[in-house]
Amino acid sequence: MFKEKIMGNAKEYYSKLLVFSASAGAIGLVVGAITALFGRVLIAITTYREMHAFYLLPFLAFIGLIIVYSYQKYGKNTAKGMGLVFAVGNNEEEVIPKRMIPLVIMGTWLTHLFGGSAGREGVAVQIGAVVGHSVSRQLPYKEAGKILLVAGMAAGFGGLYQTPLAGIFFAIEVLMVGKIESRALIPTAIAAFTASTTSHLLGLEKFTATIESPGAFIFSSAWKVILLGLVFGIVGGLFAFGLKKAKQLAAFRFPDPYKRIFFIGIAISLLFLLLHSGRYSGLGTNLIGKSFETGTIYSYDWVLKLMLTIVTLAAGFQGGEVTPLFAIGATLGIALAPIVGLPLTFAAALGYIALFAAATKTFMGPLFIGVEVFGYQYLPFFFIVVITAYVFNGNQTIYGGQKEIDWV
Repeated sequence: MFKEKIMGNAKEYYSKLLVFSASAGAIGLVVGAITALFGRVLIAITTYREMHAFYLLPFLAFIGLIIVYSYQKYGKNTAKGMGLVFAVGNNEEEVIPKRMIPLVIMGTWLTHLFGGSAGREGVAVQIGAVVGHSVSRQLPYKEAGKILLVAGMAAGFGGLYQTPLAGIFFAIEVLMVGKIESRALIPTAIAAFTASTTSHLLGLEKFTATIESPGAFIFSSAWKVILLGLVFGIVGGLFAFGLKKAKQLAAFRFPDPYKRIFFIGIAISLLFLLLHSGRYSGLGTNLIGKSFETGTIYSYDWVLKLMLTIVTLAAGFQGGEVTPLFAIGATLGIALAPIVGLPLTFAAALGYIALFAAATKTFMGPLFIGVEVFGYQYLPFFFIVVITAYVFNGNQTIYGGQKEIDWV
């Protein structure tokens, strides 16, 4: 009897794992295709805006009205964005509407076309969450909802950035906060690698950079990395704290979302034009490119990008935070490199991943995006800077719904 019970439990476990894995593969294909389309159009939009910034940026506030109207008219609770994803993961909400995908994609495209400073990972993760959640609702297993939700989130992140390892651990860590559910690992890995491969085959390019080595991993270099990690942690925590407070203040000053996005939109579009003619608009990939290639980085670039990203998102424009965080971290690293005596591109790489870690209160995702983008040979340095930034972020996070959840 005991042997039969063990065999029955094992059979049930592996049959579910097979179903979840097959479902994750399908999720990865769909999410990879959608993120490829989203990412390629966003790149084209960015290029077009950079060529016509003077004509597009003045209309940011008016486009904001269209975004708010779309969400008010058709979005229902999809305006919560990542908050809704966390609510479903925490069993506080039951459904993520499929309409979230076109709304968040179009809202983000419009935000970037007309110059808002925002990211893209939030869109990809929401796309993945919708697809994963929708598939899970077709399965008869209670735990399918959370497992495939995580798998979808990993597919979104991995498909957009083509960093599947980072996608796996970011999705698991950001939703589960420090816990790893073994049942989610294999489906999540399948979804992330499938989405990454699919988006690559569909022409979405992966960002990589060659950085200057700091030399051997010795004490004299390790303490410099720790010092930078401390600064990155504080700045990342300030970004998360500032974003939360800015959203609260914007909602208090302008309870009407139409007035909020319109008046703040006018102010920031003027700032974007006045401050180097759109240098701080969009994703921040221009600043990232200048950090790792031949380009001019000003000592104040990171401050202005940080502030304008916070205000853009607080106003109600669509997008994510992570790509601007990459830009803020890289430019801050460039500014700090001469002070601590580290190579410029190496310090930029440390900031690139450490700001991400500090602002999202995640550790493994940023660590793996570092090695997937810059190389595995720098793993000891990346480990130190990420864990230092993680610890010294003031316990802040850009994801208000991030908390521990119970797994069924």
